[in-house]
Amino acid sequence: MKNTNVRKLCMAAFLTALAVVGSLFSFPFLGAKCSPIQHMVNIIAGVYLGPWWAMGAGFCAALIRNITALGSPLAFPGSMVGAFLSGALYHWILKGRPQYVRLPGAYLGELFGTSVLGGMLAYPIAFLIMGNEQATLFGFVFPFFASCVVGTAVAAVLVTALKRVKTLDKLFDTEEKSSSKV
Repeated sequence: MKNTNVRKLCMAAFLTALAVVGSLFSFPFLGAKCSPIQHMVNIIAGVYLGPWWAMGAGFCAALIRNITALGSPLAFPGSMVGAFLSGALYHWILKGRPQYVRLPGAYLGELFGTSVLGGMLAYPIAFLIMGNEQATLFGFVFPFFASCVVGTAVAAVLVTALKRVKTLDKLFDTEEKSSSKV
């Protein structure tokens, strides 16, 4: 158990660093700074680390991106909600289902969590904290979705390949391995 937590902590730190460095490759889109690498990281963390670790990695990445001026406060709701929902769908809601159901669930969790929920949660941040008086409740949904689609597509290719070779499954002793012991 302790060894698994150390592995998860190291993987979360690596994914956080990857998201921060990946934010150098961002683009502005309709008032939001889109960073597709963050979405890829959210899905990888959600699938391999679980929802709480994924949300923590998303928070740390958003915090570091804000401290280093690589992101805006809008990075918090999108990265945290999307990562959590991706992991929750994969580990809790779709648990016991085959991989071909669980992985798309994780991808859809990131898309919905970041785009719709994160986009709506960005409104009070933009209005109250950033002083954007033109912000609307659904104003960030489409820009967040545009960024999220790119990162989710990259993650779908990467995570599907990683699941086929089972390299990280062995490293993190995921439930697929433990269910084979039953």
